[in-house]
Amino acid sequence: MTTMLEQYSDIVGCEVIDQLHQLVKPLKNISVAHVNSTRQGGGVAEILHKLVPLKRELGIDTEWYIIKGNPDFFKCTKSFHNALQGNMVEIPRSMLETYEKTNAENSEKLKSVLEETDIVFIHDPQPAPLLHFLPKRKGKWIWRCHIDANRPFRPVWKYLRNFTKDYDASIFSLADFAQELPHRQYLIPPSIDPLSEKNIDLEPREVEAIISEIGIDTGRPIMLQVSRYDTFKDPVGVINAYRLTKKFVPTLQLILAGGDASDDPESKTVLDEVHMAANNDIDIHILLLPANAHRVINALQRTADIILQKSIREGFGLTVTEAMWKGKPVIGGDTGGIRIQVVNHHTGFLVKSPEGAALRARYLLFHRDKLREMGEKARSFVKDNFLITRHLREYLTLMVSMLYGSGDRIELE
Repeated sequence: MTTMLEQYSDIVGCEVIDQLHQLVKPLKNISVAHVNSTRQGGGVAEILHKLVPLKRELGIDTEWYIIKGNPDFFKCTKSFHNALQGNMVEIPRSMLETYEKTNAENSEKLKSVLEETDIVFIHDPQPAPLLHFLPKRKGKWIWRCHIDANRPFRPVWKYLRNFTKDYDASIFSLADFAQELPHRQYLIPPSIDPLSEKNIDLEPREVEAIISEIGIDTGRPIMLQVSRYDTFKDPVGVINAYRLTKKFVPTLQLILAGGDASDDPESKTVLDEVHMAANNDIDIHILLLPANAHRVINALQRTADIILQKSIREGFGLTVTEAMWKGKPVIGGDTGGIRIQVVNHHTGFLVKSPEGAALRARYLLFHRDKLREMGEKARSFVKDNFLITRHLREYLTLMVSMLYGSGDRIELE
């Protein structure tokens, strides 16, 4: 029977898989835990759904825990998210008390396992205070920040720093996101799973059936953005870019496809704003997809002529990677993690405005040979840099370093 890891060898090569087996040898007898706030929706959950079983297959005792909270808790953590991405957000003391109380309650439920675990990964601000409430822990604790924290609102970061500074290490996606903390910091960009339902090759007949069921005319050009309905993803700006492009390409259609995450209370408000901006345009298709609509997203990305990720701030942007893996150049916001994926004029275009996005969309629609050339470069770039096997290798390397130390380490000042 073929293992999960062996299935990747056809894509990345046997040497990559062999290296993973070599790296894990010093880690065979350790226990690892990942903690976040949702099992469905958003990039963190999507990555953990594959990263956790792959670690288990390598022989590491790995568990994944979800903290629970009420709506006020998630309103608070959404405010943290917005503040880390630069918004000036005033958070009431009562909301902070809810945040701390919720983590205290979760720490009691998880105490017996987390205090005895060798390596604990805490993802993002939601469970960050758990370490504060578990002072007798025996293992190494690592805070993993997936957010674009390039220019955080300082009062909120100062508050969160009180909880994150006592970790043994932290992980950021880019050097620009790293903050001053009194411990080692590692840079590990996220990744996609090329064998997931969202990224595997689909038969043309299946793609056609999925798109037809949605009601999209595949005989006309399609512009697509896949993302949560979040202000930082700028879906209204995408609608503006579509309208500017449509002046030159009258048959153009726009698809906005996304869902919501259980830890994001603002998505309904943003979705209402999107419907208002669309103003009943029959060529704008606004899809609210369930968390398991992976093959639908796959088919949409394979069908679309133009793919946007016009984020204003972006920790990484897995939807960029997904589209590039399918041989599509991406027109992305000139921000955060999109910059390390979209090599301007090579794997896509970086833009700062709806006007810029429309200009690049028109160019690609009228230069199909260039679109195909850039798409080939995009897929190759993802293969070399942003697949789950690279992500797993860097996590294993980090764990070896944390447990056994290393004299050959580059540390951020």
